[in-house]
Amino acid sequence: MTVPTHPRTSSAAWVRGIADMLAAEGLPAAELCNEAGINLPALQHPQARVEVDRVSRLWELAVERSGKVDLGLCPQLTARFGNVDLVGYALASGPNLLVGFQHLVRHMAVISDCTTFDLERDAQGYWLSIAHIGATRPIPRQRVEYALLTLFTLCCWLTRRELQPLAVELITPQPSGNNDARYQAAFGLLPRFDQPSNRFLLAESDVLADIPTHNPSLWAMHERLVETELVHLGQALTSARVRTEIARTLNKGEPRRDDIAERLHMTDRTLQRRLQAESTTYQQLLDDTRCELARQYLSDPRRNLTEVADLLGFADQSNMFRACKRWFGMPPGQYRAQLLQPEADHKTTAYAA
Repeated sequence: MTVPTHPRTSSAAWVRGIADMLAAEGLPAAELCNEAGINLPALQHPQARVEVDRVSRLWELAVERSGKVDLGLCPQLTARFGNVDLVGYALASGPNLLVGFQHLVRHMAVISDCTTFDLERDAQGYWLSIAHIGATRPIPRQRVEYALLTLFTLCCWLTRRELQPLAVELITPQPSGNNDARYQAAFGLLPRFDQPSNRFLLAESDVLADIPTHNPSLWAMHERLVETELVHLGQALTSARVRTEIARTLNKGEPRRDDIAERLHMTDRTLQRRLQAESTTYQQLLDDTRCELARQYLSDPRRNLTEVADLLGFADQSNMFRACKRWFGMPPGQYRAQLLQPEADHKTTAYAA
């Protein structure tokens, strides 16, 4: 049985913050939102959500209008307008970044279920990484950089410290023009471009530093509120959690069911039982997630078919070819041409390298 999938969305608070940031940059935020299909007044409703492609379209339009390839790459603006709302309150009442971000791996869906967050231990500290899923158009580099910079400035705000990342890595190529100073001012160092992930590395001492606003009672209360919101969004379902974990790990190869069960802190047998109760199977969720990501990756002309196959965890392109024939009724190259055709006349400033 195929599990029904709903469009991936971002919270009203997050998108409202982007609109306010664009207005602060002197752009006509209401006009741009309207053109992107976003009802700006409706974002005052806390339960409102915005589809992933509409948020990307807003970024595309804003970059086209401003002519700024580095739009949003300003720590003062991300600190002011990067609105993570309820999740931010929970993080601010937690003991340290490590504990808070271990919860954020799951709680990110409240901010945006089209964004995954991962925390990975390194010899020097911890990598904090983000990725986007569920889109049918390329994710503008400005959207990615704004989200990553917001995460970094959030770390500084939570700890009340001027943090310095040990490294920053971005998937996108280094942009043309003289933008080094802008990146240096934003992150404190020049990122490494053309990397496998969008992430930054913090020293262990920074991740373990006490959060001055830690309050155990508020921490427990905010955690309950976030969990309630996850239930409301359907993200507390085991199938939703499995799909997120699959999306997070596919680029490392096809994940086994017991590996996903371990990441979700349950036994393989428990995972099978819970998925059965939700009328699905691990194999179906793996296939559905691959199909969702295939649409996104194939919509991005920057990725060749070999790279797409790797990102989807296929052993070779022939397996991806057969899967695409089953999903879309045509081979991946033909499906890509179909996806890109409607965008052929659009400007590509938002994706400029």
